[in-house]
Amino acid sequence: MEKQILHIDVNNAFLSWTAVEMLKQGSQIDIRQIPAIIGGDESKRSGIVLAKSMKAKEFGIRTADTIYQAKIKCPNLKIFASDFKIYRKYSDKLYQLLLQYTDKIERFSIDECFLDMTYYLMKDSLLNKAKEIHKRVKEELGFTVNIGVSNNKLLAKMASDFEKPDKIHTLYPQEIPEKMWNLPISELFMLGKKTVPKLYNMQIKTIGDLAKTDQKILEKKFGKHGIMIWEYANGIDDTEVKYEKENPKGIGNSITLPENITDIKKLEELLLALIEQVTYRLRSYHLLANTVNVQLRTKDFEDTSHQGKLDYPTASTKEIYQKAKKLLEQMYKKQIEIRLIGVRVDHLQSKEEQQLSFFESKENEKQEKLDKTIDELKQKYGYNVITRAGKMKIGKMLKLKDIE
Repeated sequence: MEKQILHIDVNNAFLSWTAVEMLKQGSQIDIRQIPAIIGGDESKRSGIVLAKSMKAKEFGIRTADTIYQAKIKCPNLKIFASDFKIYRKYSDKLYQLLLQYTDKIERFSIDECFLDMTYYLMKDSLLNKAKEIHKRVKEELGFTVNIGVSNNKLLAKMASDFEKPDKIHTLYPQEIPEKMWNLPISELFMLGKKTVPKLYNMQIKTIGDLAKTDQKILEKKFGKHGIMIWEYANGIDDTEVKYEKENPKGIGNSITLPENITDIKKLEELLLALIEQVTYRLRSYHLLANTVNVQLRTKDFEDTSHQGKLDYPTASTKEIYQKAKKLLEQMYKKQIEIRLIGVRVDHLQSKEEQQLSFFESKENEKQEKLDKTIDELKQKYGYNVITRAGKMKIGKMLKLKDIE
């Protein structure tokens, strides 16, 4: 199956995260809207600009300028000290939000992540997931991100570096000549600064020039590195998203529909499919959920959501579906056209913390055996091969058989 990769890059992370924290602490000024920088100790000559606002950039202030240089360019410049506790706090908040979408997240740096979404799309498109994440980060966390969308890490990373801030860009192999080859050679990912002038001396000035250069010439000049940069210039990258599994604080999934739906029975079928994927992940972490949240978005982009507490902590597909179905019934209004449905489980706890009555434990034991059997079959034969009867109609209903 073709990989489905996202690259998430926080816009102006240090300054943005400082601004969000200051606003939460009661500040009346959003430092993203004034000439401001994050810098070192102003009293020391070695203090430099670590991050700058767009207003500061308009004065010609650049990252790595000394604070002395920056203040000459903008005498009214506001300077704020770096605080890595704040940066780690918001980096972790972003990571927890992203864990609701996939287990496979590579924290490339404090403000960048790669997401492998290959088996997590549930018949939705990767671009729709990118839009959903983009919107949620802004609304729930208070800062913006650029998102690159592609089928490998290199192209997703290159795409996220296109026009900033607050953008989503795709870069698929067929888009490389138009979107990537005209860029200066210095823009190619993983190309060292020392290599650029050497390529210029070879009359290689754009990524396209490099892509069309004889690979043997590059290998002779740069060794294995020459092969790598030629492959990158042609969009070739088969590296995996390197991740360490960490417990999420919530797990969710949603699907944007190719056609608006008004039939609650079809929405219930979609809800079951989403819950199957969510509970499969829940059980893989050996976690139980205490609450479930159902979200609907209308054709007019009006969002509504209802949350309910489960009778007891559970990872049971059946129990969570029954609760979610009731929430859906409460929210549903006849003839309202729905374009997105989502579900999320929260207030997670480890299975060891579970305490049930005798009756509940017997019922839960039966359901656990069924869920465990289905999970084992999925692991052996593939997630999409083994499914419940209610989900089998969905590919046909959504007319999205070619999208996994």
